Amino acid sequence: MKTITLALTGASGLPYGMRLLECLLKGGQRVHLVYTQAAQIVAKQELDFTLPNRPQEAEQMFADRIGNFSGELKVFGIQDWYAPMASGSNPGDAMVVCPCTMGTLGKIAGGISDDLIARAADVMLKEKRTLILVPREMPFSAIHLENMLKLSHAGAVIMPPNPGFYHHPQSVQDMVDFVVARILDHLGVEQGLMKKWGE
Repeated sequence: MKTITLALTGASGLPYGMRLLECLLKGGQRVHLVYTQAAQIVAKQELDFTLPNRPQEAEQMFADRIGNFSGELKVFGIQDWYAPMASGSNPGDAMVVCPCTMGTLGKIAGGISDDLIARAADVMLKEKRTLILVPREMPFSAIHLENMLKLSHAGAVIMPPNPGFYHHPQSVQDMVDFVVARILDHLGVEQGLMKKWGE
């Protein structure tokens, strides 16, 4: 069981984050989930459901929504400085920000750790752990691209959610699964969403 921090921010692309959460939990992983207030707005807009304000209510909501899973879920508040991933002494195995706003990406690039997401990402970089950022939809400005390059040099993996089409997707869900499969591959988590090339 790996410990994965999953952060949801207020960018378009929340279906990727929700599908990733489902796959991690059903795949037997421990997920530490944190999300912004803006992510709550996007959840209502894109998926027509409400992300609760209270962590315990969120844990129950996800248990009801996802159903049976073999993993573990713990939800943390955005200002919970006692959360495990806030310290290099207990960072977990990896972190994914999916979707990632350009504001969040910029804060991480600048080392501005003013909330749990930015702090946890900073911890991942300094502890040389896997940090995956899934930025929001295009276009990107020069500032966005420079921040991504800076983070790439620092060790982060930048994974824009650009699905391939060589697997002949038949639905939006197929395209979501393509992106999530690639994230799971980078996390070293087994996935059955897509066949690997050559198989």
